[in-house]
Amino acid sequence: MRALITGITGQDGSYLADFLLDRGYEVVGMVRRSSSENFERIAHIRDRLTLRQGDLLDLSSLIEVIRDTQPDEVYNLAAQSFVPTSWAQPALTGEFDGLGVTRLLEAIRTVGIRCKFYQASSSEMFGKVRETPQNELTPFHPRSPYGVAKVYGHFITVNYRESYGMYAVSGILFNHESPRRGLEFVSRKVTHGAARIKMGRGDKLSMGNLDARRDWGFAGDYVQAMWRMLQQPTPEDYVIATGVSHSVRDLLEVAFGCVGLRWEEHVRGDPDLLRPAEVDKLVGNATKAATQLGWKPEVSFEDLIIMMVREDLRRLGG
Repeated sequence: MRALITGITGQDGSYLADFLLDRGYEVVGMVRRSSSENFERIAHIRDRLTLRQGDLLDLSSLIEVIRDTQPDEVYNLAAQSFVPTSWAQPALTGEFDGLGVTRLLEAIRTVGIRCKFYQASSSEMFGKVRETPQNELTPFHPRSPYGVAKVYGHFITVNYRESYGMYAVSGILFNHESPRRGLEFVSRKVTHGAARIKMGRGDKLSMGNLDARRDWGFAGDYVQAMWRMLQQPTPEDYVIATGVSHSVRDLLEVAFGCVGLRWEEHVRGDPDLLRPAEVDKLVGNATKAATQLGWKPEVSFEDLIIMMVREDLRRLGG
């Protein structure tokens, strides 16, 4: 089996590549042409991968990649994935996270191969939630340009499935973290901040809304759900989540507690870090995934945060 992963250099792409290689797949990663390469997350498997240049903004490059690689499965994980950036660059976020999905689906349709397609949808699509917990039938009400773009990407995937008979699915993944998470994301910002303060390399950590609640899981668990979705007899969309909600305060408590510190002594509020429109409480109902895919999360919230703190300490020389 041959899989094409867009966004292979990101957190999810690297974990998915690990998982598929262990299952005997040939893995092709699509990367954007750049003057500088950032392959840190896939350095340990670089010699087992084939990398191809392609860009979600350029249909012709996508057609070329699909035609040349002839994948059995395509995982579209490439995106502008940082929510705050989507307010600063809303049009670019829409190009990547909305129209980019359309271009990739159209490339598959144009080439005419019968591959299976996975789209990375997001819990941010629920936004101002209509019900708690959220499942596959919960209406979307996105509260950021990122969430809006992801809704477009989600429904264009549904449209190609229903219009052209493509095996195309979306995984509505709730927040999933790991030691490979970017430093700009709140989970890694906190774990890295706690480790840095413990090492004496700082004393304060600036934070935004401490009352926001999220459903946090481990990225290594979640990529297995992506693969399971493409092994089903019929294409369907699934919510992937732990079903447990935690606040940013909980995150701080676990991370700073892991290094023997009280977060209240080091964290200060910064109104500049508040979102223009907040998503207050996201928590997913993954019953369908448990029933039909046989999937369940293995790593708890506490174990995840401790794992991340310890890795950040190691990287800092602790």
